[in-house]
Amino acid sequence: MPVNTYKPGSAFPGMIGRTADESTPAWPEPTRAVPGSPNVLMIVLDDTGYGQFGCYGSPLQTPRLDALAAGGLLYNNMHTTALCSPSRSCIITGRNHHANGMAAITEMATGYPGYNGNIPFENGFLSEMLLEHGYNTYMLGKWHLMPSEQESPAGPYTRWPLGRGYERFYGFLGGDTNQWYPDLVYDNHQVEPPASPDQGYHFTADLADRAMLFISDAKQVTPDKPFFLNFSTGATHAPHHVPREWADRYRGRFDDGWDAYREVTFANQKRLGVVPPGAELSRHDPDVPAWDSLTPEARHLAARMMEVYAGFLSHTDHQIGRLLDFLKDIGEFDNTLILVVSDNGASAEGGVTGTTNEAQFFNNAPEPIEDSLKGIDELGGPTMFNHYPWGWTWAGNTPFRRWKRETYRGGASDPFLVHWPQRITARGEVRTQYAHLVDIVPTVLDVLGIEPPDTIKGVTQSPLHGVSLAHTFDNPNAPTLHHTQYFEMLGHRAIDHNGWRAVCPWPGPSFSEAHQPFGTPITSETLAGLDANSWELYHVDEDFAETRDIAAEQRDKVIEMVSLWYVEAGKYGVLPIDSSVLARMTVERPQITTARSSYTLRPGTQTLPPSVAPRVLNRPHSVTADVEIPADGAEGVLMSQGSGAGGWSLYIKDGKLSYVHNYVSRAVYTVTSPDPVPTGRHELRFEFEPTGEPDLSAGKGAPGRAQLYIDRRLVAEADLPVTTPIMFNPGGLTCGANPGQPVTADYREPFRFTGTLHSVTVDLSGELITDADSEMRMHLARQ
Repeated sequence: MPVNTYKPGSAFPGMIGRTADESTPAWPEPTRAVPGSPNVLMIVLDDTGYGQFGCYGSPLQTPRLDALAAGGLLYNNMHTTALCSPSRSCIITGRNHHANGMAAITEMATGYPGYNGNIPFENGFLSEMLLEHGYNTYMLGKWHLMPSEQESPAGPYTRWPLGRGYERFYGFLGGDTNQWYPDLVYDNHQVEPPASPDQGYHFTADLADRAMLFISDAKQVTPDKPFFLNFSTGATHAPHHVPREWADRYRGRFDDGWDAYREVTFANQKRLGVVPPGAELSRHDPDVPAWDSLTPEARHLAARMMEVYAGFLSHTDHQIGRLLDFLKDIGEFDNTLILVVSDNGASAEGGVTGTTNEAQFFNNAPEPIEDSLKGIDELGGPTMFNHYPWGWTWAGNTPFRRWKRETYRGGASDPFLVHWPQRITARGEVRTQYAHLVDIVPTVLDVLGIEPPDTIKGVTQSPLHGVSLAHTFDNPNAPTLHHTQYFEMLGHRAIDHNGWRAVCPWPGPSFSEAHQPFGTPITSETLAGLDANSWELYHVDEDFAETRDIAAEQRDKVIEMVSLWYVEAGKYGVLPIDSSVLARMTVERPQITTARSSYTLRPGTQTLPPSVAPRVLNRPHSVTADVEIPADGAEGVLMSQGSGAGGWSLYIKDGKLSYVHNYVSRAVYTVTSPDPVPTGRHELRFEFEPTGEPDLSAGKGAPGRAQLYIDRRLVAEADLPVTTPIMFNPGGLTCGANPGQPVTADYREPFRFTGTLHSVTVDLSGELITDADSEMRMHLARQ
């Protein structure tokens, strides 16, 4: 006999008498998807350029992604915001990035509605929408969609994946992570990777394994329930980490350089119909040296860096293929709507020569090429945090100019594939209609027959900003429905409107032409000059790759486009324009607790992300551990922050107390007590006292004196000529261990402390111990 049900919120249809025997039951109706509803698999790659998939003309091997293009649709006119968090907010909400409070990455949030990093709850996520229609919802990989101050174990958790409609999460919360030693969160708690690099671990493979497990878990109970899976890899963002055999597949393939890569890719793009027949290749970028101008050593290093990147992308393609094969094995592949996109163009954080450690870029401390060459055989491996040079960035965005963070098409145009055999009849066709990331949510809702919700969890929802692309699935000549789209990223602006494109680059069309450094603030006076003189104009319907600036001949059109940009800016919360970088990275933001100068941590607690960890750089500070050393001794980390890419650690080894500071992997400074720490309970303390000023622009943190104390008696000291100036990346702070890649080669991870560690206190007040007698004895001993 069927169970009597009713929709929650409607009147109870049963009957209630005085007793159960004279009553009729009814049950709230379970939320179930419409029978036959497709699964939705959204694959979001990171920093992957327009000219890097094989199906977009690249010589890189991406056979599984190419197969999706051959069995579905390839869009050649998809646009992003030019940066990751903003783009991801558009992908998942269907609203523009400033309307999401995501003007830039969450670490650069400022106190304006379009910039504060808090995606409003009225801008619902696709996961929240589909959850209400009977879908299982899974998030795998990169999140980066909430204020960084909220990433800690203290929460709040309302903007974590499980707070925004995902039932399961496995990935990392920040902007990037080590692919060998990822900063893993499982649902709402931190975990360590299930294996080590020595055991064959790699994060992308782990993500694929976990995605298959999540689906299998649910299919055991509800085999007909559809799922929404957001598979958002850390790849191909730096660090470019991949098993060596994948990189070695490309040995010698890039020895001809980036100019040759562009020519080959562009010819392939024309042959494949990815770019129009009359398209022209954009100019040689002024910031990129000609390949032939490099020394043989520089070419050798750059070619290997590209081999590693290529292997990284091919390895990622392989892991995606494993997931697709799983869907075939369980009979779900044909009825899965698969959408593949990248969040922005290829990345330029590697600098002009590339780097073995991306933290050097963020700290303005690039290493000499001679030092990079020493580690060439380790590129891609667990000891490196490598990123390729600008030349490969530029080539990766073929045929366009420039790259990530800039709103030329190289930063804001990306691959987009759609595959759904059960519904889309077209196979291997190119679609040319204008598209933006805000169109993805409307497209998914359209094909599922779901109206955008009026409310989610009681919150009235804002209108979607995108349009559906479903009308293009089976009609290559369908009209474009997305007519106007603004762009703004760190002061770099653009607008598209009906086949025209206006761009106002900041600080200039290239770094070498700018005559000002990246991150220079735009004042009101500067803005007036930019609007009067610096907007470029391209008729992209006829000039696909922005090669002919016709602003001088079409002044009226420029004025029209600039005016339209301001209309859109007012509509979506783009103002005030803020091109600063360092100021936005370091601005004071509201914290979940009041300001303090003392932090006490205990072993076994979760790692603190850098956004909430005590900021020890360039200031006096102390680290004091309350320990008990058993009779047979103890060893291990008392406190650590960072990794082999840069960081510090206070630890005991061979019975002796040591402190190490790893300066962006370029130098390691250590101070060690001459004698072992005695048995029993002791106060072990490290102090840093700056002896000079930092020079941030030169990549040098404050020099200072490092001192070790046992029970407030000075036992060792050393002068550190330089320290890390700006940030540790990765920068997690851990009590009682060094998980992930170790800060120093003096021990292996996680090197947990084996004695009793009661607590560790980090003090930023500047109150340091004065022990004149001990200092005098030490100085006399060193004569």
